Amino acid sequence: MGRHSRKAPSPAPAAARPEPAPYEDPYEDPYGPPPGALYEPPPYEPPPYEPPPYEPAPYDPPPYGAPAPHDRAQDRYAPPPASYEDPPAPRRAPEPTVIHRGYAPAARPGARPGGRPEQREPGGAWGANPSPEPVRGAVYGDWRGVPRTTAYAPPPVRDTDTPPFGTPAAGFPRVTAPPPRAAGAPLVPGPREPGPTESEAAPEPGATAGDRPGPGRGAKIRTYTGMAAAAVTTVLAVVVAGQVALDGESAGGAAAAGDDTPDRVSESAASRSDGRPTPASPPPVVAAPAPQLTFEQQMALQLPIDAQLKGPGAFDTVPGVVKAPGKGKVVRYRVDVEQGLGLDHQLFAEAVQRTLNDPRSWAHNGAMTFERVPGGEAEFVITLASPGTTGVWCAKSGLDTTVDNVSCDSASTERVMINAFRWAQGSPTYGADQMLAYRQMLINHEVGHRLGHGHVSCQTPGALAPIMQQQTKSLDINNIQCKANPWVFPGG
Repeated sequence: MGRHSRKAPSPAPAAARPEPAPYEDPYEDPYGPPPGALYEPPPYEPPPYEPPPYEPAPYDPPPYGAPAPHDRAQDRYAPPPASYEDPPAPRRAPEPTVIHRGYAPAARPGARPGGRPEQREPGGAWGANPSPEPVRGAVYGDWRGVPRTTAYAPPPVRDTDTPPFGTPAAGFPRVTAPPPRAAGAPLVPGPREPGPTESEAAPEPGATAGDRPGPGRGAKIRTYTGMAAAAVTTVLAVVVAGQVALDGESAGGAAAAGDDTPDRVSESAASRSDGRPTPASPPPVVAAPAPQLTFEQQMALQLPIDAQLKGPGAFDTVPGVVKAPGKGKVVRYRVDVEQGLGLDHQLFAEAVQRTLNDPRSWAHNGAMTFERVPGGEAEFVITLASPGTTGVWCAKSGLDTTVDNVSCDSASTERVMINAFRWAQGSPTYGADQMLAYRQMLINHEVGHRLGHGHVSCQTPGALAPIMQQQTKSLDINNIQCKANPWVFPGG
C-alpha cells in the first residue's frame, strides 16, 4: 500500500452546543403577576399633608428719624431728599432778554442785504418789499427784525340780499347778513326797529313785486314766528272744539237722565266763539224694539231642551189669580214650574188657562169652568217639570214615563205632570209645524185623566183621534190610522 492509501484516524466528535439560558428581564418584578396576567395598579393613597409650623419673622423697626428701607433702583429717578435742616433756596429772578447786535457793514448800492434768503411775493405777503427804498434801522443779525407796515385792505362789500351760503331751499327762511362794520369802529347796539303796521305791510293796489322793499332779517323772523303761532292756535282750536263736542254730548245725556246740568251746558255754549261753527253730534243709535209675538206665535215655536235633563226637583208657583170665565162647576188648580228649565212660566200658565176654558175642551157647553189660584184651595197642581223629575213623580203612582219620555197624571199625588221635553219639542206624530196643537192636546189629555177619563183608541180609519188616545206615541192603533186631534169636542 502506498502512503496515500493509509487511512487517517477519524476526527473526534464535535462537542454538543449548550442550550441558551432563558431570558430574564432585569426589570421584571419577581413578586409581580405571572406573564400574560392583567396589570392591576395598587390603589392610590396620597401622603398626609403636614404644613410646616408657622414662625413669624422678628420685627426690627428702624430707629426714629431714619428713612424707611426701599428699593434702591428708584433712586435713579427720584431727586435726593432735602434735609430738613437746610433752608429753602431763594427763587431766582428771571433774566432780562438780551438783544444781540452784530456787526452791520455799510449797505452797498444794488447789493442784497445779508441774512436768510428772501422771496418776494406780490400782494404784501412774506418777503414782499412794501417800499422801493431799503428799510432803515435794520441791523444784521437782529433776531427780532423790524416790523413791516402793511396797509389794511377792507374786504369787498358783499351783496346783502345774497346769503353767504347761497340761496336757501324752498321752505327755509332766508337770512340776510348785516353789512360789515368799519375797521376800528366800536360795536354799539343800535335801537330795535319797530315792526311794520298793517297799513305799511299791506301792498299798494298798483305795486308790483319789484317795487316792494325787500324784507329785512327781523321782518322775516317775525313772519315765521307769526306762522308758527298761527299753527299752534289752529291746533288748540281743533282740540278745544273736540272737547266742547264731548262736553255737549255728555251734558245732553245727563239732561235726558234728569241730571241738573243745564247751567254747565249753557256755560260751555257761551264759551264758544261766535264765528266758529259748533260741531254737530251724531244722533244716538236706538235699537229698534223687537216685535212682540202674539200668543199663537209664541206657542208655535220649538224650544231647545235636553231630553235627559233632570232638574233639582224644586218648584216655583206662578203667582196671581185668574177667575173662571164661564158657568158651571168651578174647578180650581195651581200651576208650578220646576226651577232651572229656562222656559217661560207665564206663557205656560196662560196656555193652561186658555186651553181648559176653550169651548172645545172640558168646559164645553158650560159643563165646568177652570180658575187658577196660587194658594191651597187648588184641587190639583199642573206641574211643568224636567224629564227626570217627571219620572220621579209618575213612579209614585206606579207609572213609567222614562221609556217614551212622556207625561202622566200622578193620581196618588196632587200633581198632573207635564214633561218639559215634550212641551218644548213636541212629538213626531204632530211635527214641528204643529206645536200649538200638540201642546193643547197635552193639557187636555192629562187633565182628562185627573177628571176621571181613561185611554181610548181610534176605531175609524182616517178619523180624528180621540183626545184620550196616546197620540204622543202613535196615531196608528191596531192598524187603524187616525188623524191628530187636540180637542175633546173638535166640532165645538
